[in-house]
Amino acid sequence: MTDPADLPATALLAGYRDRTLTPVEVIDAVLTRIEQWEPQLNALYIRYAEQARAEAVASTERWRRGEPAGALDGIPLTVKENIATAGCPTPLGSAATDLAPAIANSPTADRIREAAGILVGKTTMPDYGMSSSGLSSFHGITRNPWNLARNPGGSSSGAGAAAAAGYGPIHYGTDIGGSIRLPASWCGVVGFKPSFGRIPVVPPYLGRTIGPLTRTVADAALATAAVAIPDRRDHTAAPELPTDWAAAARPLALSGVRIGLMSEAGTGWPVEPMVSAAISGVAELLESLGAQVEKVEPIMTDEMLAGLNDFWRVRLWSDVRSLPEARSEQILPYIHEWIAGAEKLSGAAVFDGYSQFDAMSIAADRRLDTVDFLVSPTSPVTAWPMEQTAPDGDPTLPFRHIGFTVPFNAGGHPAISMNCGQAADGTAIGVQLIGRRFDDVRLLQLAAAFEEARPEQAPWPVAP
Repeated sequence: MTDPADLPATALLAGYRDRTLTPVEVIDAVLTRIEQWEPQLNALYIRYAEQARAEAVASTERWRRGEPAGALDGIPLTVKENIATAGCPTPLGSAATDLAPAIANSPTADRIREAAGILVGKTTMPDYGMSSSGLSSFHGITRNPWNLARNPGGSSSGAGAAAAAGYGPIHYGTDIGGSIRLPASWCGVVGFKPSFGRIPVVPPYLGRTIGPLTRTVADAALATAAVAIPDRRDHTAAPELPTDWAAAARPLALSGVRIGLMSEAGTGWPVEPMVSAAISGVAELLESLGAQVEKVEPIMTDEMLAGLNDFWRVRLWSDVRSLPEARSEQILPYIHEWIAGAEKLSGAAVFDGYSQFDAMSIAADRRLDTVDFLVSPTSPVTAWPMEQTAPDGDPTLPFRHIGFTVPFNAGGHPAISMNCGQAADGTAIGVQLIGRRFDDVRLLQLAAAFEEARPEQAPWPVAP
């Protein structure tokens, strides 16, 4: 019998409806799984075991009466620590952060509460979310469940590890350059970044989105639907759009669908051979399902990546410069090395760096002019050693692995990472599927078609 901790949310809801499962049984299984894994993974910043058990008792009674309170009633889930929950500090992964409790829930936390989801914990992230690793001066090291010596990705590090390890079926992360999709790639799970504005974000920021990391496309759709509700606290959020999220898990018929294969990013790290081979296999599979796959040119340029790097490091330097020296010294040395010299950049250089985000947005949109979807690697490289912040540890150009992901933050396009292979070290390889802005449902349907047709997946990792 499948452990309830390994069941998708859709199966849990079906079990609650037909009374073959109860939320109490599921929460107990998930909390047991967390106890088994956490000494090795370090995926959680804080746990809510007693609160979760109490909420599971109440949920079980509601299901017994046939009166669930919301779309996620009784579903165990986590949120990334930078998604505010009232009364809990948000350290942003950094030991330098003032640990003042959040005074209010974020919109996402409010929507989860209204949907009756059960928060079992908050997941870890690296310092200020500015790396794709599990290293944090506040949380310590978060590891990859497939290989504890490897990096789980970031900045939604704990969310990716928790999804692969079975800490419940839904884990909300944030993404500003690939921070949902990269950990999803290396942890072998589904990581969905909806169109910009779909899910309100507080505080809002250029390209920043909230989205779920799950084990199935249907769960990604369910999790997104529960929180994709406009909220006045985010002035950049889209208005309520007629969206049939329930249809998102139905596989798209691919006959005649045009898909652009973007096998190179245009800048940054070259694509590793095993990644290239895995993506070629995805393209062949989509063609066998009737899609018309054609090669398209890369989006990114060296100028775009360098400009983005300058803009982001000036942005963080402007925050860090006001910290007392004793607190500033607690930030990861890698981050200090990265922002070193940022104060010497001219206003023109910073403006040019900011402008590169717009250049990426235009280029990403143009790539979708002649095709319905794009397919690419999620990352050009596989997971690196867990003690490194970047593939080569070089802080001067730390973003050479995000060339496939960041343009779709700039453009606001929906993008999803899914497992499409296994690296030699046991970690996963991800394929990224991208749709036109606000075509989220059809993108999820494309993902569902791939999910249904791809080869059988490896069993989920088991706690040592």
